[in-house]
Amino acid sequence: MAYILFFRRVKSTKSKGLCLKDGKVIRSASVVGSFTLLSRGLGMVRDIIIAYHFGTSLLASAFFVAFTIPTLFRRLFGEGALSAAFIPVFIETRTKEGEKAAWNMAAKVATMAAAGLAVIVILGVLLFSVGLHIPNLSEKWITTFGLARIMFPYVLFICLAALSMAVLNAYKHFATSAFAPSLLNLILIGAMLMVFPLVGSDPGGQAHVLAWAVLLAGIAQAAIQLPALKRLGCPFRFSSPWNDPRVKQMLLLMGPAALGMAVTQFNVLIDRMLALWVGGWAPAALFYSERMIYFPLGIIATAMATVLLPTFSTHAVEKDHESMRETINHSLRHLTFIMVPAALGLLVLAPFILRTLFEWGGSYNAESTFLSARALRLYAPGLVVFSAAKVFVPAFYAMQDMRTPVRIGIYTVLLNLVLNIIFILTLPTYWKHAGMALSTVLTEGLGMIALGILLTRRVKNLHWRAIFNSFNRCLLSSLVMAAAAWSTAYFTLPLLSNHLPAKVAQIGTVGLAITIGSGVYFSLTLLLRAPELREIKSAIRKS
Repeated sequence: MAYILFFRRVKSTKSKGLCLKDGKVIRSASVVGSFTLLSRGLGMVRDIIIAYHFGTSLLASAFFVAFTIPTLFRRLFGEGALSAAFIPVFIETRTKEGEKAAWNMAAKVATMAAAGLAVIVILGVLLFSVGLHIPNLSEKWITTFGLARIMFPYVLFICLAALSMAVLNAYKHFATSAFAPSLLNLILIGAMLMVFPLVGSDPGGQAHVLAWAVLLAGIAQAAIQLPALKRLGCPFRFSSPWNDPRVKQMLLLMGPAALGMAVTQFNVLIDRMLALWVGGWAPAALFYSERMIYFPLGIIATAMATVLLPTFSTHAVEKDHESMRETINHSLRHLTFIMVPAALGLLVLAPFILRTLFEWGGSYNAESTFLSARALRLYAPGLVVFSAAKVFVPAFYAMQDMRTPVRIGIYTVLLNLVLNIIFILTLPTYWKHAGMALSTVLTEGLGMIALGILLTRRVKNLHWRAIFNSFNRCLLSSLVMAAAAWSTAYFTLPLLSNHLPAKVAQIGTVGLAITIGSGVYFSLTLLLRAPELREIKSAIRKS
């Protein structure tokens, strides 16, 4: 229920669709956010167990790089360009032509996606198989290619699962698709707890078990959504997608988005490979620091983005510009209210949090915490930037404008690549991965500024003054909060360590620092009469 923090419910509305003013966005976001919280919590447990077994070793880095490859295609063809192009056209078809026409379109898109993805999977498996026989290939690439070959078929199932999620979201059915990602974490946790003991103490064998578990999880995520689709009336049939004007319209929308996301996602993959070039520890250190960023981002901002795309699409079809303007305004202010203190909290508490979560006497040690914390402190400000993307990009997609985010994305990705190379060549060895984190935040920030300016030209009167005032209040309160949280952790940990077991002292320290920091933050926002706090209380009462 924490995700009712984003929007205030007011009584009237012009839109019959999903709309901020009738409170449906907030309830839908609560559903998505609750299941996302479950998934992220399970994901954290999964990462703790992975860290225990593999730490920041070369094997851990190889697994994370190999898993990035199918994840790239998932974000591109699944939850990325395909879903972004599909939802607006599907909603428009349903609104103007009826349910039967919409389901016919969905069947054609599913046929096209399944055929295309099957070809990609076959080619990918063959490519990794050939790569394993390259002469004089180093151990890190042999390990990476071997794991990638096992996991690559995950692409087919997870992309079809993402398309199913897009259909369910278009019907404002968020629960099943929001739960599906939890299956990945549950299956990986189960594999580590139940199958690892059978493999023994061989880390290589354990990594292969984990890779097969990823593939099984993709199948499970696709299968779990089938009953919900059947209840909605999905025909479950293949249909030739050619010569259908709606599919062509979707492809025209998908093309620019796919181009932009391909550049972005390949840049992520290149970053991982550059990090592996920096050192066998670097991709793993970056992964653990990223997980700290994506935990609040996934729970809050990604949950909102899931709801905002169909919401904005409904507003766009109905030409309800006032509702779209208010949704954007409230989204930005409430995300700012949450993400600014979260960013500063992660920045000052980075080593305390990482040590508490991952140091359990296994392969993840004090050196791993040191390397991960260095990257996390430079990643942390990105929470605000990445959250803004979850509002700006769906707004453009809902207006069927894929080109603008793509154009900006290409520029930022190229700049990010240049900065990464500069930092790798110039920074000391154990700062290179942190420089890559900083590069991501800087370039994404510039991209979001550009998108905000361009969005203002499309949606007038976005009330930027109110948004900036909100940001300034949050920043002032968060600076005081960060000082209080760091002081609490710094002075409390030695005291507790003298009287309690180390892990209990760490947990108690982090818990107390977060509690005191949160109390300071909310007290200051109350003193400054932040409207977001009043809107939160109203949303809680009316949810």
